[in-house]
This record gives sequence, structure tokens and C-alpha cells, in this order.
Amino acid sequence: MFDIVYHLREHRDILSPVEKRIADAILADVSAAAQMGIAELAERAQVSVAAISRFAKTLGCENVRELRARLAEASAVGKRFLDEPDAPPVSALYAQICTDIEDALRRNLGGMQEPLVQAAAEALSGARMVYAFGMGGASTVFAGEVQNRFVRLGRTVIPCSDSLAMKMVAATMGPQDVVLALSISGLTPELLAALEIARGYGARVVAITRAGTPLAELSDWLLPIVIDETDFVFKPTASRYAVMLAIDILSTTLALHRAGDSRERLRRIKLALDSYRGGDNRLPLGD
Repeated sequence: MFDIVYHLREHRDILSPVEKRIADAILADVSAAAQMGIAELAERAQVSVAAISRFAKTLGCENVRELRARLAEASAVGKRFLDEPDAPPVSALYAQICTDIEDALRRNLGGMQEPLVQAAAEALSGARMVYAFGMGGASTVFAGEVQNRFVRLGRTVIPCSDSLAMKMVAATMGPQDVVLALSISGLTPELLAALEIARGYGARVVAITRAGTPLAELSDWLLPIVIDETDFVFKPTASRYAVMLAIDILSTTLALHRAGDSRERLRRIKLALDSYRGGDNRLPLGD
């Protein structure tokens, strides 16, 4: 990977005056620069066509065509990561974060269809072993949260977030095992590779991810999430709450599959915590 935007910004101060004009013309609108012909870019930067060709070689490109290709690759991340819009006032920002979370929850609640959730919970309830696979920042946390939610219901869960370990664990599975796969993108190659191995040995997959993704295609039961990112890139994605919603709905449904047994286990946890730390009877169970 060659991050051309980084190199233009990092080395701008050591460029010649002509090269600076070219760099500034590109950085002013990377997406547009990727689409421009050499003459158009030269006109925008107010330099000669030959200067554009020399500039491309200075950046390590074979020619202007390669320069445009690298600019196109950089612009593919989206303008919201290239532009510098004004941040909203702090007072409005806090309210906007809350609003985005509420909107994400409302949009995703409709996708949690009861028959599908019930079927997934039944599979998890009857599994010999449940494995929670999630990689990356949020999905690693989600895998631990699945263990946290399920263990209190008497379901043993093995969370796994290491790519090599996931492949090793997947190779030990069988038809009685279920993997709960968590991914907001549904595209993580290492996760998909591990699931291919698990399915090859007969394991079944419950997925919490976007519909129409490679992960969704590998699942036996899909709890779909919808993501809708804003242009304000500094705020963590509200899509995290969509996954948490799905986990909470699934774990609650799982608890109700064996309501009497679940209530007894939760009572024991509450008794153990109260004996250890004290507190009123409305404190959560270790959250």
C-alpha cells in the first residue's frame, strides 16, 4: 500500500515551488485530480505538462497514469476522510451522538425477525459448544460480550479473535458446534477463512453482520444489521450499538428457552455478588 495523500502532505515543505503548486492542486480535491487529464491538472496547478510528468516520477510513479491510479485509490476512502469540515459545537455534538445511537437502534430493530432469532437461539441452546468469532476493534469486544452474556445462562462460550487461533479452533469443530460470527463489515478475510474451515467440518454459523456480504452468505442464520455512517468521522460508529442490540436480543431469547434454569443461574450470580460486595437488589449482574 502506498498512501499518496500522506506522502504529499508529509513532504510538501521540501518540494520545489513548482512541485508545491502541483501538490496543493491535488490535495485541494483528490477525487477530481484523479479524474483529470495531464493538461487539465497542469492548468489547475499553473505549471507545464512536463512538470506534471516530472512530478509523477518524483513520487515514484512510472508515469502520470500511475499517479492518477494512486490518486483514485486514495479518493476511494471517501471525501469525508479527505475534507476538513467544521466540527459542530460541543453542545450540539453530544446530542448528535445520542441521536445517531437512537437512530441506529430504531433502524436495526426491524431486522430482528422473531422466527429467525428464535431459530438461532435454539441452535445455540442445543449446541455442544458455542464459539464467538470476532476480529478488529469492535468485533473483538463483541466476542467477549457474547461470552459475558451467555456464560451467566450456563452456556459455555469460547471467544476467539486471533486469525491463526480461529483456524485452529475451526478445525476441531463438528456438526454439533455453532459459531456466532460478529462483523460490522462482513468482509474480514481471516474470519471468512476460519468459517470456511468450520463449515467444512459441519459446524453451523449464526452471523450478526450486514446482509449481502460474504459473511452473510456463509451463515445458516443471519441477524442482519444496517449501517449508515455520517460524514463526521471523528465520532465512533453508531453501528456498534446495532450489534449490541442483536446480541442482547439473542441472549434474552436464549435465556427464555430455559427460563427456569436461567433464572436459577442468575439468582446464584446475584447472591454471590451481593455476598461479596453488598449493594441493593437493583444492581446489575456484574456489568
